[in-house]
Amino acid sequence: MNAFIYAAGRAARLGDLVKDRHKMLLEFGGRSLLEWHVLRLKEAGASTIHVITGHQRAQMSAAIHAVATQHKAQVVEIYNPDYSEGSVLSMAVSLRKLESCSPFALLLDGDVLYDTRMLRRLIDSPHRTALLIDRGYSAADDDPVLVPVVGGRPVDFVKRWRGEADQVGESIGFFKVDEADIPALVRETRSREKGAGRMDSYDDVLRALVHRGIFGHEDVTGIPWTEIDFPQDVDYAKEKILPQLLKPND
Repeated sequence: MNAFIYAAGRAARLGDLVKDRHKMLLEFGGRSLLEWHVLRLKEAGASTIHVITGHQRAQMSAAIHAVATQHKAQVVEIYNPDYSEGSVLSMAVSLRKLESCSPFALLLDGDVLYDTRMLRRLIDSPHRTALLIDRGYSAADDDPVLVPVVGGRPVDFVKRWRGEADQVGESIGFFKVDEADIPALVRETRSREKGAGRMDSYDDVLRALVHRGIFGHEDVTGIPWTEIDFPQDVDYAKEKILPQLLKPND
């Protein structure tokens, strides 16, 4: 099983917290966000973990090597030299590896601290291609990507969604894409590699696939997790989420 962690961006909203280091190297309980990802993915059965880098590449390359060595994990860097443009280009540089994945690939936002149960729910989903949602979201301090569900299927994937739906959840930023659906992901990404499309987000690619009805969903409401976007998210992760993740042997 192959996993892809997208971590090329600058994380400007974290301000001075990332002045001299990459967001993925922020520490929680003595481990970097990168290390937590590797541990959780190994626990879930990932054989190869691809990390898409860009900003502060030298730091990330060194950290990837150190974490891979320490945990005897297969962690591979994929560099996006155009990381200052749209994040769709991070998806683009990973396509060659994605095209060879079987039976599916996991795609993960890099800035999430989470419980391994989320990965298990995604991997074990009866939907061949699936995303995760949390119905317990709040838009008070952030602008989450929302996933409205109608008739048991996601019908959109967008911020500031308004409309009628059976339920609405926040996207965790984790996706399982079956090998049969990877060509659609590739085509949608390739169509944005030139011109104005280069400034698109890879969320735009995922939204297009949701609109085509490719994605099912799994509800992970109640499983601890948080996205690290703002300084207050770091405090929340340390004070509220980390205690729920730590085990006696962690």
